[in-house]
Amino acid sequence: MAESKFVKANEKIAEAVVGGYKKIEDGVVGGYKKIEEGVVSGFGKLTDKFVSELLTHEGESVEEAKARLAAKEAKRHEAARAEAEKRAAAHPTPAGLSGDIARASVKASKNAGKRP
Repeated sequence: MAESKFVKANEKIAEAVVGGYKKIEDGVVGGYKKIEEGVVSGFGKLTDKFVSELLTHEGESVEEAKARLAAKEAKRHEAARAEAEKRAAAHPTPAGLSGDIARASVKASKNAGKRP
């Protein structure tokens, strides 16, 4: 009988602790979400204003300007990737050469302080 009273009391304490933790967790997470939404919203407004004032062409909407800029950026990345592939094809690295260079560099650094 006494053991069951302790078990019941322990369960009530556990429920109270868990309930208090959940309330704190919900408050913290809710606060974080509000801050995050505010920051994201503010950033969106700031970028829209920037694009509107500085990057739109005559008669172009902010959304159209953002789409145009994104397409231009994607084209620039594609050209850079193609150029890198072209350079790599023009100057292939023999298999194992980079490993040989690394080993030689480690060996030279180990021997740097030694006298011949």
